[in-house]
Amino acid sequence: MTPLLESPWLPTTVGAILVIVPTVWRFARHAVTLVHELGHAGVAVATGRRLSGIRLHADTSGLTVSRGRPRGPGMVATAAAGYLAPSAVGLLLIGAVHAGWVEQALWVALALLALTLVFIRNGFGLLVLLLAGLAVAATAFRADPIWQVRLVETAAWFWLLAGPRTVIELWAHRRRQRTRTSDADVLARLTHLPAPVWNLVLLALTVTAVWPAAERLRG
Repeated sequence: MTPLLESPWLPTTVGAILVIVPTVWRFARHAVTLVHELGHAGVAVATGRRLSGIRLHADTSGLTVSRGRPRGPGMVATAAAGYLAPSAVGLLLIGAVHAGWVEQALWVALALLALTLVFIRNGFGLLVLLLAGLAVAATAFRADPIWQVRLVETAAWFWLLAGPRTVIELWAHRRRQRTRTSDADVLARLTHLPAPVWNLVLLALTVTAVWPAAERLRG
């Protein structure tokens, strides 16, 4: 193994580059949107709602439609899950690496992506899903074990750092567009807490999620 691959800072650095560099982020953001919408979808199903479909758009926006009670804890959890999903995935991947479950994590990711095919409702969303599936499959079937670990760690840090960035983008988007259709606005209508409060809550949770991974890195 080369000294570069031995460095525990390599995945963190690459993950940060994917999030910070604007030209790279413009493309990497689609992976975040995919996880964001899968967060909505997963929690919707887990809380007893019926998943109707998922759309991913070229402008990095997305839409997940589910049917069920229009209010209540299940709907609140579903609405909140999108911006929290990247951080949750990042923590799960960091945990998988340290538990020695990298191969299992790749197989679970492939299974989830295959299941998602049933619910994709537009061509661009299908393209993003297929590219994600190819990336995971190439890592699972072609990469050496050490490369699998480093790639999964990189993905973990990418999603952990992308979580706070997307919440900050949400804040900026709401101020610039004066939109009232964002997840924060949906949560505001469901709970009567103002959307800026929800924005702060989501930011606090996504920033806090970075801490356990950073502690592992220092350890």
